[in-house]
Amino acid sequence: MDEDIREITKKKLSEGWIKSWMMIEALAINKETVDSALNKHIEKIEKEDKSIVIKKEFKETKTVESPFEDVKEAHSGIVELEILTETLDKLFFIVINYGPSAVEILEPEKITIDMGEAQGILNSMADIIHKFAAATMGGLGVET
Repeated sequence: MDEDIREITKKKLSEGWIKSWMMIEALAINKETVDSALNKHIEKIEKEDKSIVIKKEFKETKTVESPFEDVKEAHSGIVELEILTETLDKLFFIVINYGPSAVEILEPEKITIDMGEAQGILNSMADIIHKFAAATMGGLGVET
């Protein structure tokens, strides 16, 4: 990590930002599709407001034998990120909208949020649940 990024990280953490690590995976029939998709995906994350990607490491794309019943061979790519987000709500937004396979909050050790931010997170959760429900059955199933 270069000195500028260290300074930005130190400053943002002192302002209450959150530092996280995440891993994003992609799987496709051809290698170029995986590499292109991951690059575009990370470029979109880098454009998000209230967040700063401070590190990105693209791992070597690997061939995977029989990833699915009808697929003989595919290619798997992984990118690991370290990202700063201004709020927990923003981190939650990134996780929901960019689908990392794993997330770890690195700093700070404790996070305090106010009621408005907690409500924002809960409303984001409700929104995504309703989107999934609408996509699969036209609404949220409720037992009677």
